[in-house]
Amino acid sequence: MQKYESKQQRILRPAETIFNRISRFDTLTPALQDKVEAWHADADSCSFKIKGFSAALRIVERTPHKTIKIQPDSENGIPVDFTMWIQLHPVSDTETRLRIVLHADLNMMMRMMIGGKLQEGVDRMAEGIAKALA
Repeated sequence: MQKYESKQQRILRPAETIFNRISRFDTLTPALQDKVEAWHADADSCSFKIKGFSAALRIVERTPHKTIKIQPDSENGIPVDFTMWIQLHPVSDTETRLRIVLHADLNMMMRMMIGGKLQEGVDRMAEGIAKALA
């Protein structure tokens, strides 16, 4: 498994507030429904299409105010096995640090082809969450 870790993002909000906003896929609907096609979500799972590519994700574990663990859903259409963690670290009552860590099972060729894109993707995702919650 290859590890891709985003840059840490500073959010001037309590960890509890951030966790409550991002720990359910259905609360992300207003932010994502215009950015992807065929967005469907409930509390624990979501499915969508992006550039004609279908994906389905499931939240498999939540540690209140600290981590959210996401994996591909069983019928996901994603050709790569991965696990993604959204990590929250409270700095104070009004400041939290956010980081995204992605572990992906890639062969050497896939690593060379998409490794840089995955790193860029986790950085963008963390920045996007931080901006949306600022």
